Amino acid sequence: MDEQEARRLVECYSDMILRLSLSYLKSRQEAEDICQDVFLKYLSKNIVFQSKEHEKAWMIRTTINACKDALKSAYHKRVVVTEDIWEEAPQDGDAFWEVREAVFALPPKYRSIIYLYYFEGYQVKEIAKMLRKTQNAVSLSLGRGRRMLREMLEKEEKGLVSFYGK
Repeated sequence: MDEQEARRLVECYSDMILRLSLSYLKSRQEAEDICQDVFLKYLSKNIVFQSKEHEKAWMIRTTINACKDALKSAYHKRVVVTEDIWEEAPQDGDAFWEVREAVFALPPKYRSIIYLYYFEGYQVKEIAKMLRKTQNAVSLSLGRGRRMLREMLEKEEKGLVSFYGK
Protein backbone atom coordinates (compact mmCIF):
# COMPACT_ATOMS: atom_id res chain seq x y z
CA MET A 1 0.00 0.00 0.00
CA ASP A 2 1.41 3.37 -0.92
CA GLU A 3 1.40 6.62 1.05
CA GLN A 4 -1.34 8.12 -1.13
CA GLU A 5 -3.68 5.24 -0.35
CA ALA A 6 -2.95 5.54 3.37
CA ARG A 7 -3.75 9.26 3.26
CA ARG A 8 -7.02 8.53 1.42
CA LEU A 9 -8.04 6.08 4.13
CA VAL A 10 -7.32 8.54 6.91
CA GLU A 11 -9.21 11.34 5.13
CA CYS A 12 -12.21 9.13 4.38
CA TYR A 13 -12.60 7.24 7.64
CA SER A 14 -10.82 8.90 10.56
CA ASP A 15 -13.75 11.15 11.56
CA MET A 16 -16.26 8.31 11.34
CA ILE A 17 -14.04 5.92 13.33
CA LEU A 18 -13.39 8.57 15.95
CA ARG A 19 -17.10 9.45 16.35
CA LEU A 20 -18.13 5.80 16.55
CA SER A 21 -15.41 5.09 19.10
CA LEU A 22 -16.46 8.12 21.13
CA SER A 23 -20.03 6.88 21.19
CA TYR A 24 -18.84 3.64 22.78
CA LEU A 25 -15.98 4.73 24.99
CA LYS A 26 -16.84 8.35 25.91
CA SER A 27 -13.12 9.19 26.05
CA ARG A 28 -11.33 11.10 23.33
CA GLN A 29 -7.93 9.55 24.14
CA GLU A 30 -9.29 6.02 24.01
CA ALA A 31 -11.18 6.80 20.81
CA GLU A 32 -7.99 8.12 19.21
CA ASP A 33 -6.19 4.92 20.24
CA ILE A 34 -8.94 2.84 18.65
CA CYS A 35 -8.69 4.94 15.48
CA GLN A 36 -4.96 4.24 15.26
CA ASP A 37 -5.49 0.55 15.99
CA VAL A 38 -8.07 0.21 13.21
CA PHE A 39 -5.78 1.85 10.65
CA LEU A 40 -2.80 -0.23 11.78
CA LYS A 41 -4.84 -3.39 11.48
CA TYR A 42 -5.96 -2.38 7.98
CA LEU A 43 -2.46 -1.42 6.88
CA SER A 44 -0.84 -4.56 8.31
CA LYS A 45 -3.18 -6.92 6.47
CA ASN A 46 -3.42 -7.38 2.76
CA ILE A 47 -7.19 -6.88 2.52
CA VAL A 48 -8.89 -6.52 -0.84
CA PHE A 49 -12.37 -5.05 -0.80
CA GLN A 50 -15.12 -5.61 -3.34
CA SER A 51 -16.31 -1.99 -3.17
CA LYS A 52 -16.08 1.27 -1.19
CA GLU A 53 -19.18 0.16 0.75
CA HIS A 54 -17.44 -3.07 1.72
CA GLU A 55 -14.37 -1.07 2.80
CA LYS A 56 -16.48 1.27 4.96
CA ALA A 57 -18.39 -1.65 6.49
CA TRP A 58 -15.08 -3.31 7.40
CA MET A 59 -13.90 -0.09 9.07
CA ILE A 60 -17.13 0.14 11.10
CA ARG A 61 -17.13 -3.53 12.10
CA THR A 62 -13.47 -3.42 13.11
CA THR A 63 -14.04 -0.23 15.12
CA ILE A 64 -17.02 -1.73 16.96
CA ASN A 65 -15.06 -4.88 17.77
CA ALA A 66 -12.10 -2.85 19.05
CA CYS A 67 -14.42 -0.74 21.22
CA LYS A 68 -16.09 -3.81 22.67
CA ASP A 69 -12.69 -5.28 23.48
CA ALA A 70 -11.67 -2.02 25.18
CA LEU A 71 -14.88 -2.00 27.22
CA LYS A 72 -14.13 -5.54 28.43
CA SER A 73 -10.67 -4.57 29.66
CA ALA A 74 -9.87 -4.42 33.36
CA TYR A 75 -8.99 -0.73 32.98
CA HIS A 76 -12.45 0.14 31.73
CA LYS A 77 -14.16 -1.76 34.50
CA ARG A 78 -12.39 0.38 37.11
CA VAL A 79 -12.45 3.84 35.48
CA VAL A 80 -15.42 6.19 35.13
CA VAL A 81 -15.08 8.59 32.21
CA THR A 82 -16.62 12.03 32.63
CA GLU A 83 -15.09 13.72 29.58
CA ASP A 84 -17.38 15.75 27.35
CA ILE A 85 -17.10 13.81 24.10
CA TRP A 86 -18.97 15.95 21.60
CA GLU A 87 -17.24 19.23 22.24
CA GLU A 88 -16.44 19.64 18.53
CA ALA A 89 -19.87 18.63 17.23
CA PRO A 90 -22.13 21.20 15.59
CA GLN A 91 -24.58 22.60 18.08
CA ASP A 92 -28.15 23.40 17.17
CA GLY A 93 -29.23 24.93 20.47
CA ASP A 94 -30.58 23.21 23.55
CA ALA A 95 -32.30 20.45 21.57
CA PHE A 96 -28.93 19.20 20.30
CA TRP A 97 -27.54 18.86 23.82
CA GLU A 98 -30.66 17.14 25.14
CA VAL A 99 -30.64 14.58 22.34
CA ARG A 100 -26.87 14.10 22.63
CA GLU A 101 -27.07 13.33 26.33
CA ALA A 102 -30.05 11.04 25.82
CA VAL A 103 -28.22 9.08 23.10
CA PHE A 104 -25.19 8.61 25.37
CA ALA A 105 -27.41 7.50 28.22
CA LEU A 106 -28.61 4.55 26.11
CA PRO A 107 -27.08 1.11 26.58
CA PRO A 108 -24.26 0.51 24.02
CA LYS A 109 -26.23 -1.96 21.89
CA TYR A 110 -28.93 0.67 21.22
CA ARG A 111 -26.47 3.54 21.01
CA SER A 112 -24.43 1.88 18.23
CA ILE A 113 -27.48 1.02 16.12
CA ILE A 114 -28.91 4.52 16.48
CA TYR A 115 -25.52 5.99 15.58
CA LEU A 116 -25.18 3.86 12.44
CA TYR A 117 -28.76 4.53 11.37
CA TYR A 118 -29.04 8.26 12.01
CA PHE A 119 -25.47 9.56 11.88
CA GLU A 120 -23.95 7.30 9.21
CA GLY A 121 -27.15 6.81 7.21
CA TYR A 122 -27.12 3.03 7.01
CA GLN A 123 -30.29 1.05 6.40
CA VAL A 124 -31.42 -1.72 8.75
CA LYS A 125 -30.28 -4.40 6.30
CA GLU A 126 -26.77 -2.94 6.14
CA ILE A 127 -26.52 -2.56 9.92
CA ALA A 128 -27.64 -6.16 10.38
CA LYS A 129 -24.90 -7.38 8.06
CA MET A 130 -22.22 -5.26 9.78
CA LEU A 131 -23.24 -6.29 13.30
CA ARG A 132 -23.90 -9.88 12.27
CA LYS A 133 -27.47 -9.76 13.51
CA THR A 134 -30.78 -10.43 11.85
CA GLN A 135 -32.68 -7.53 10.31
CA ASN A 136 -35.47 -8.21 12.76
CA ALA A 137 -33.11 -7.92 15.73
CA VAL A 138 -31.74 -4.61 14.42
CA SER A 139 -35.25 -3.28 13.78
CA LEU A 140 -36.34 -4.26 17.29
CA SER A 141 -33.26 -2.64 18.84
CA LEU A 142 -33.77 0.49 16.76
CA GLY A 143 -37.39 0.69 17.89
CA ARG A 144 -36.48 0.08 21.53
CA GLY A 145 -33.69 2.66 21.34
CA ARG A 146 -36.06 5.24 19.84
CA ARG A 147 -38.63 4.50 22.54
CA MET A 148 -36.02 4.85 25.28
CA LEU A 149 -34.84 8.15 23.76
CA ARG A 150 -38.39 9.46 23.55
CA GLU A 151 -39.08 8.52 27.18
CA MET A 152 -35.84 10.12 28.37
CA LEU A 153 -36.50 13.31 26.43
CA GLU A 154 -40.10 13.52 27.67
CA LYS A 155 -38.92 13.09 31.27
CA GLU A 156 -36.22 15.71 30.73
CA GLU A 157 -38.81 18.08 29.32
CA LYS A 158 -40.87 17.61 32.48
CA GLY A 159 -37.77 18.14 34.63
CA LEU A 160 -37.76 14.59 35.99
CA VAL A 161 -34.38 13.44 34.71
CA SER A 162 -30.93 14.89 35.02
CA PHE A 163 -28.26 13.06 33.03
CA TYR A 164 -25.15 14.13 34.92
CA GLY A 165 -26.53 14.20 38.43
CA LYS A 166 -27.19 17.95 38.41
